[in-house]
Amino acid sequence: MTVPNHQGIAYTLTIRCQIENRPGMLGTIATAIGENGGNIGAIDIVRVDRKHIVRDITIRVQDELHGDRIVRRINAIPGVVVTNVSDRVFSLHQGGKISIHSRTPLKSRDDLSLIYTPGVARVCRAIARDEENAFSLTIKRNSLAIVSDGSAVLGLGNLGAAAAIPVMEGKAVLFKELADIDAFPICLKSQDPDMIVATVEQISPVFGAINLEDIAAPQCFDIEERLVERLDIPVMHDDQHGTAVVVLAGLRNAATLVGKRLDQMRVVVNGIGAAGTAIIRNLLGAGVGEITAVDRAGILNADEDQPLSPFQRQIAAMTNRERRRGGLAEALIGADAFIGVSTGNILTVDMVRSMGSDPIVFALANPIPEGDPEMLQHYVRVLATGRSDFPNQINNVLSFPGIFRGALDVRAAKITQGMRLAAAEGLASVISREELTEEYIVPSVFNRDIVPAIAAAVARAARAEGVARAEKEM
Repeated sequence: MTVPNHQGIAYTLTIRCQIENRPGMLGTIATAIGENGGNIGAIDIVRVDRKHIVRDITIRVQDELHGDRIVRRINAIPGVVVTNVSDRVFSLHQGGKISIHSRTPLKSRDDLSLIYTPGVARVCRAIARDEENAFSLTIKRNSLAIVSDGSAVLGLGNLGAAAAIPVMEGKAVLFKELADIDAFPICLKSQDPDMIVATVEQISPVFGAINLEDIAAPQCFDIEERLVERLDIPVMHDDQHGTAVVVLAGLRNAATLVGKRLDQMRVVVNGIGAAGTAIIRNLLGAGVGEITAVDRAGILNADEDQPLSPFQRQIAAMTNRERRRGGLAEALIGADAFIGVSTGNILTVDMVRSMGSDPIVFALANPIPEGDPEMLQHYVRVLATGRSDFPNQINNVLSFPGIFRGALDVRAAKITQGMRLAAAEGLASVISREELTEEYIVPSVFNRDIVPAIAAAVARAARAEGVARAEKEM
């Protein structure tokens, strides 16, 4: 099974062509592009003279090789010369995606004295007397560090710290645009957990929260656990908990849609890495009736000698009360829901048909889901993927801006499981029961009700659990 290749904005080229000024030339170019599978967007005239027309033609392509093929085909047309090719993604990233802007004007000597010396000395002394003043007198109250070692960049693997910067910059944009949080990319050259923990500790005075990102398992578990213990500000590894919150919210709404209660459902989770582990812990915290965890070794079973990591052994002890044995096929028999955070094209029709009534399938592997969505939609009641070109995208951007907004608003000392469960309820509540459909169990990332709903739920949970240090939102 393969997933159809959907042309996306991530591969958009603008091709500048010098074209002989005679009738039919633009049509010839358009035909060549169409015959080679390109999707023409804008066509703009740059300049015209008696002999030539220079045009910019914007084309969506499937990938870099496809784009190169189209450029060569256009260049082969008599009377056409390609003079420049720009890639929209690379053009947008020129110089980076974020910058720092001053909130205060600097126009006079008085401004300088207030912002910097001598006036700033009084503020320094106030913070030295009581460090809590840093929350009101510096950027700390609304700032966040996005920390990565580049060991698990998107789905691309261990690319290193420098290659992680564009992702962290992009995430900083999301924090600012969606939750008005000032976030800073901190990409560390070391991938040693001790060094990472020590470095984050040392820079923590500047920040009100720490978002760990794109750090590979199992180191991510150890790093997060140690930082939560050592710091008095919220720390969350988004690849674990952000995804887990959105999965739980989607499952809540899917269960409501099909008329099932979470405590009566059996859920199969395939792929027990960073995300899978956090998903299982969240589902158990939400009261899901039974969970069957599956990894390369098959169904995790506490009674068997399996090649499992320490964290997977913990999951084995929490799951599979029915003591099922076998692999994914055996796990899915009679299951109410499947959640995949593993690898593409492992679900078969027979596996899905063996599930219980009104099956729910979250095939979240990217870019190729565990099963072909075009196939799955014929056999399941509710389908979700991690992709933007199908309904019900399970995307952690739905959760992390609101979670950190709520935690910062009440100056939470940490992010607890109760706060994450509250975040899932807040996200699920954005869609009313009347609005729920098979293709609408999670809201769009552009729904502006998401962050306030999650933030309010997280803030309430933080107060209830005694980790909030502010009486009300700041």
